[in-house]
Amino acid sequence: MIMVVLSGTSFGATTSLDSLKYVNADEFPLLGKGFEDTQARYQRLPAGLEGVTRPSVWSLLQNCSGLAIRFRTNSTAIAANWEVTGDVVMNHFTMTGIKGLDLYCLKDGKWQFVNSGRPTGKATKTMIIRNMTGEMQEYMLYLPLYDGLKSLEIGIEPTAAIEQPQVDSPKKGKPVVFYGTSITQGGCATRAGMSYPNLLSRMLDKEIINLGFSGNGQLDLEVAEAMAGIDASCFVIDCLPNVNVAQMNEKYAKFIDLVREKNPDTPILLVETILFPHMYFDQSVYQLLKDKNETLERIYKEQKAKGDDLIFYQESDKLIGPDQEATVDGVHLTDLGFVRMAENLYPVISTLIR
Repeated sequence: MIMVVLSGTSFGATTSLDSLKYVNADEFPLLGKGFEDTQARYQRLPAGLEGVTRPSVWSLLQNCSGLAIRFRTNSTAIAANWEVTGDVVMNHFTMTGIKGLDLYCLKDGKWQFVNSGRPTGKATKTMIIRNMTGEMQEYMLYLPLYDGLKSLEIGIEPTAAIEQPQVDSPKKGKPVVFYGTSITQGGCATRAGMSYPNLLSRMLDKEIINLGFSGNGQLDLEVAEAMAGIDASCFVIDCLPNVNVAQMNEKYAKFIDLVREKNPDTPILLVETILFPHMYFDQSVYQLLKDKNETLERIYKEQKAKGDDLIFYQESDKLIGPDQEATVDGVHLTDLGFVRMAENLYPVISTLIR
């Protein structure tokens, strides 16, 4: 058995936060942004939707879910200095997932987790990794899932170089666009890299756009119109936990049609609601989920009957596994649930984007 002991007072003590130089992350490419005409860099919807979309949707556009900074450096240490816009706190969701950062390194063509930037409050300066070899490597820094970003600086050694990435990974252009709920946005992943769209981005080696809006994936038609302007390889609509049957009957087909009008040759994948574990005890929840999934299946068949051959359907029965162990609160997913969801969606989406 190997025992590793890390001492906070001696491990890596030669490199301190104050000894590093800090570079504005605005200088480097931002992955996962579907629209350039936003009010600030780290926002997810066009500025023109202010006053058009519902206030709750507009507020959530500041959350940085799906966004990531790409860079390369030969620094033996990497730190971050950032300030969030909201300083969000929840009782069922880790701070690293809500407002932390998540660093990955490209090793042998695959993205490997390095470490997370753990937040201490609204503003944080922290060491993410140190004592590395000093070779030039490609990095990706995921931004907070459930908070906005006012500013971000990347800390490196004063003598080290930090440059634009040389490897196109995850590959930009023709992103996979996800529309949905808090689950799509990433609740309640322990860290940003573990949301199912971010997992799929690494698995597919493909840029994703995350348009998950916690509690507000309610088929807002102005969001569909904005989405339709993205030159996507695939649209994934995963919003059933936030809508009722009446809303689905009123707006779901219209939502699809708005996306399809500008994207006649792009696959659209409709995803059933996951099966919440407590539905097997709460009969009202059981009937509610059953009704929504049956309604979605009917809408899907109607779209197919209208001649849409590029619309596809994902059933919920295997999405998060059969053991009822994949959620933190009966609804939102743990990392286990997100991994299972990504693994089940991967063969479907990888086929569609070919």
